[in-house]
Amino acid sequence: MTKLHIEFNGKSRAVELYAGDAPGRWRCAIDRREFSADAVEITPGVFSILIGGDVFEVRVEMAAQQLRVLAGGREYAAALRDPRRWKRGGGAGVESRGRQQVVAPMPGKVVRILVRTGDPIEAGQGIAVVEAMKMQNEVRSPKTGSVERLFVVEGQTVNAGDALATVA
Repeated sequence: MTKLHIEFNGKSRAVELYAGDAPGRWRCAIDRREFSADAVEITPGVFSILIGGDVFEVRVEMAAQQLRVLAGGREYAAALRDPRRWKRGGGAGVESRGRQQVVAPMPGKVVRILVRTGDPIEAGQGIAVVEAMKMQNEVRSPKTGSVERLFVVEGQTVNAGDALATVA
């Protein structure tokens, strides 16, 4: 069994996952509401999920310090929370603190820079757009502050984990 705390569109959810009797089959509980699901990763970051006879295609992308989930034509923000951190910090501090380095979530090409050095920035605001496998992914700021430094230019190729910017 795996226990997770997920912040989904601003609401905290307790998630429990139990491996089922076959690969890709899961017993799940979200806030103690139980159900079964079959999940298969079709391509990296794209899942086909069967729940109660309904099929969902779900795309999961890294965006700064959180996940961007696209399902049913809608976009959701999700972030995994460490339950030990919640106990120590009382649930405070959802936004990152201190100087934060923003990194490329996957290898690709920087197709657009959305900010300039010195610009004020809000948590979740786009910093750059990285194209990978013909998909454009907006990389967002993990905190409110200002853009201290940009490390890339438009057209530059980046690897996963390469620094794009620093936000202070």
